[in-house]
Amino acid sequence: MNTVGRPTAPNQVQTKPATLTGGRGLLQNEALIFEGDGWGKTGVDLPEPKTDGSDLGDLVRKDPIGLPGLSEPETMRHYVRLSQKNHAIDLAIYPLGSCTMKHNPRLNEKMARLPGFSDIHPLQPISTVQGALELMDTLAHWLKTLTGMPAVALSPKAGAHGELCGLMAIRAAHEASGQHEKRRKVLVPTSAHGTNPATAAFVGYSVVEVAQTEDGRVDVADLASKLGDDVAAIMVTNPNTCGLFERDILEISRLTHEAGAYFYCDGANFNAIVGRVRPGDLGVDAMHINLHKTFSTPHGGGGPGAGPVVLSEALAPFAPAPWVVHDDGGYRLIEREEDEAEQAFGRLCAFQGQMGMYTRALSYMMSHGADGLRQVAEDAVLNANYIKARLSDLMSAAFPDGPCMHEALFDDEWLKGTDITTLDFAKAMIDEGFHPMTMYFPLVVHGAMLIEPTETESKAELDRFIEAMRALAGAAKAGDVDRFKGAPFHAPLKRLDETRAARSPVLRWTAPEGSNKAA
Repeated sequence: MNTVGRPTAPNQVQTKPATLTGGRGLLQNEALIFEGDGWGKTGVDLPEPKTDGSDLGDLVRKDPIGLPGLSEPETMRHYVRLSQKNHAIDLAIYPLGSCTMKHNPRLNEKMARLPGFSDIHPLQPISTVQGALELMDTLAHWLKTLTGMPAVALSPKAGAHGELCGLMAIRAAHEASGQHEKRRKVLVPTSAHGTNPATAAFVGYSVVEVAQTEDGRVDVADLASKLGDDVAAIMVTNPNTCGLFERDILEISRLTHEAGAYFYCDGANFNAIVGRVRPGDLGVDAMHINLHKTFSTPHGGGGPGAGPVVLSEALAPFAPAPWVVHDDGGYRLIEREEDEAEQAFGRLCAFQGQMGMYTRALSYMMSHGADGLRQVAEDAVLNANYIKARLSDLMSAAFPDGPCMHEALFDDEWLKGTDITTLDFAKAMIDEGFHPMTMYFPLVVHGAMLIEPTETESKAELDRFIEAMRALAGAAKAGDVDRFKGAPFHAPLKRLDETRAARSPVLRWTAPEGSNKAA
C-alpha cells in the first residue's frame, strides 16, 4: 500500500533530526535584519548626484549610514518570515485575559482607508473636513448613548491616557469648588489594573488600597471606612479584573458621592456589558472606553489607539478641548481659548485624536446595530462561562461560585504537588500552537491564569482550545514534568532566562567584534 504523504501514526516512534539550515518545514529561519548580507548596497537605483555636496560643509556624511539595503522581495520575505514566528488573531484564538484580543472585521479597515479619512491633515480648514467632523460627532453621540453619559472627550489615545483625562477633570472640578488642597487621596481596589494607581500618582494624588472580599469583589465595608473629606475619587473596574460584575456597584456609588468624591470607572471591560448596562445609570462620573477592546480597532503594537472618556454632568464642563459642535454653520471644533471651553482643563494632545480609530469604531457600531452590540456582550460572557465550565473539573477556578463575565479566572491550586508552575504550563501551551493566557494577573489570585475568549470565537475553536488545555492539565497531573519544564520545544526560540532577561535586557543589537557591519 502506498503510504507516501500519510501522517505518522500517534503511537509510532519518529526520530526528528535537527535541520541543517535552522528552518523547520515551511518555517524559514530568519536572522535579524542587521545580521543579513545587505550591507554596502541599496534596494533602489538612484541617479548619480549632479553636485558633490560641498555646499553642505561639515554636514556631509563621513561614516557608513549603518542601515542594510534590501530589495523589495528581500524586504517582504524578511517581514513575512518574522510574522511566522509570532502568534496572531488571524492564526488562532488569542486568550489573553483583560485584553480582549478579538477579531477585527476587515470592513472597518476598508472604511478607515477611504479617501477623506485616511489622507486628511489636522491643519486643514474646517470647511474641508466636514465629513470627518460629522463622523466624530456621530461617534460621540453613540458613545454617550451606550453609556448614558452627557459628555465625551474623544482625544485620549489609550486606556491609561483616558484615566489621565478623567482624573484631571476630577481634579479640575475639585479646584473649581476650592476642595483640591483638602482632597488628596484616590481609593483603588487591590484587583485594579496597574495603570489605575500609577495614573492617580502621576496626577499628584496619594493612593489608598481598598480590600477585596473572598468572592472577588470590592469590600464595601473597607471602602466606607476609608472614604472621607480627604478623598478625591475612587477608581473601580466593572466588570472587574477577576472577570466579575461588582454587585454592590450602586452602593459604592452612593457612598462615594455622599463623601463628596467622584466615581471613576475603568471601562477596559465594557465589552462585557455594552448594550446591556449603561455606566451612567450606575452613578459613574468618568469612564474611559478602550475602542480597541469594545469596538474592535487594532490592539497592541504601540498604537495608535483611542480611549475616549465619557463624563457625568458634574464633570462635563471640565472636559479637555477640543470637542465638536454642530450649528447653522456646520460642524466646528471648540478650542480651549474660546469662551465655550473656559473651564476645560486644557488639552491632552496636539490635535483631535486618532481619526482612523474613530472610523473603525463607528464602522463596527453601525454594522452591528443595537441588537448586535448587545449580542457582543452576551456572546463574550457565554464563551467565557463555557470555558470555565469545561475546565473547572481539571483546573481550579479562582472564584467557583456563580458565573463569570467576559473572562474565566483560574489559580494554581490544582498544580500543587506537580512541581509545575503557571509559567511552565503557559510555555507548554506554545508547543500546542496556542498563545498563553494572561499569567499571574490579577495579583490577588496566586498563580493566576486569566482566559478571555472574546465573542468572536466559534464553539469549534473554543473546543479545540479547551481540548488542548485539558490534555495539558491531564499531562501535568500525570507527572509528565519534562513536557513542561523545558517548554517550549517547538517554537522558533526557546525559553528565556526570565531573571537574566529582566535584570540584564539586551535592547540594542551590536555588531560582533571584527565585523565590517555598521551598528
